[in-house]
Amino acid sequence: MKLLIIRHGESEADILKVCEGWADFSLTPRGHKQAEAMSKYVSKHYHVDKIYTSSLKRACQTAQYLEKLTGLSAIKIDKLKEFNNGLRAGLPYDEAYKKYPKVELPIHASRYGQESKLNFRMRIESILSEILSQNSDDQTIVIVTHGGAITQLYHALLKLPIDSKIKFGSGDACVHDWNIEGDKYYINFANYCPYNKI
Repeated sequence: MKLLIIRHGESEADILKVCEGWADFSLTPRGHKQAEAMSKYVSKHYHVDKIYTSSLKRACQTAQYLEKLTGLSAIKIDKLKEFNNGLRAGLPYDEAYKKYPKVELPIHASRYGQESKLNFRMRIESILSEILSQNSDDQTIVIVTHGGAITQLYHALLKLPIDSKIKFGSGDACVHDWNIEGDKYYINFANYCPYNKI
């Protein structure tokens, strides 16, 4: 099975410099161009069998470009949403971290209406398991999601500790290409941005 893990394009929150998470912002005009360029690349180089997307607007809007070029309907999945950042969602960074400062907590605990590190990892681990079990070895599956969720997908695939400090970078509308072959996992490339500067 081939998995193409794709981050959404640039969103309005990136321009406004606010905490996004579960705040439901749209793509910017630049984000739409990025999503379109990514979709042209994917449709040219892969035969896509199924598309899953986070149910947040910026991911759904990114997936719509893939829908147009592949003729597929993306399946919206709440479990693919970004980390639930609770009361920080939608607030300017300075205000968010002044009102709700960072607190070191055990992995099972949370503050400010957020989900815990444990719940975030288990949510992503669960949807990855579901996607792998629902599809056959010869299929190419696209997952459109978010930067934090992509890091968690890597952590789940590589069986890294829940409190791992390892981050996996994901640019706007960039592609991660994985192969799953039985108990062997191949990361063919990571964070490929199939467009020139837009």
